Amino acid sequence: MLEALVISNIILWIAVVILALLVFALTRQVGILHERVAPAGALMPTSGPKVGELTSELALTTLDQKTLTIGGLNPNGMATLILFVSPTCPVCKTLVPTAKSLAGAESNRLELVFASDGDSLEQHQAYVRDLDLSAYPYVISQELGMGYGVSKLPFAVLIGSDGTLESKGLVNNREHLESLIESMDSGIASLQEYVEKSRDQTEPKVVEQTS
Repeated sequence: MLEALVISNIILWIAVVILALLVFALTRQVGILHERVAPAGALMPTSGPKVGELTSELALTTLDQKTLTIGGLNPNGMATLILFVSPTCPVCKTLVPTAKSLAGAESNRLELVFASDGDSLEQHQAYVRDLDLSAYPYVISQELGMGYGVSKLPFAVLIGSDGTLESKGLVNNREHLESLIESMDSGIASLQEYVEKSRDQTEPKVVEQTS
């Protein structure tokens, strides 16, 4: 009886050790996969102004009848994140709280502006009330959207404090919005450029030998 108990304990410990080794191997593979998978960033379209270009000043009037200048040098020394939304866009509605949260976390260097066009004035006013956007500038301007090549929503544009277009793209979640800020901090314009640079750094270089 005692011998059987000892044997069962030995088998149990062997199984535990094997399981531990399997978990370690799987953890290592997950880490390797994580390094190989490129981060999901905002999809940057080819239309509109290019990242790195200086933006032009555009004088606009907000929904609450205040004057707002978008583009060009920001006298407050702040970057400007413009989120293009629509009261009829379901994805936009879910993204607005995320944008507000991100703007709060980056409030020392970032100003958040909401932009839209079309729809009735009453719809926009109700949209601002329902999503509690009264603390943020909200502009209705077809010219602004066309100027930055906005064709689908939600769309975000990040302008640096010096008026440089830092990043832009279609955004669906916080990770996409954060990728715009990461582009500004890193100097890498887009996910595509990041992937290309990463590939160039990891690919072995062939050194030609001369005889």
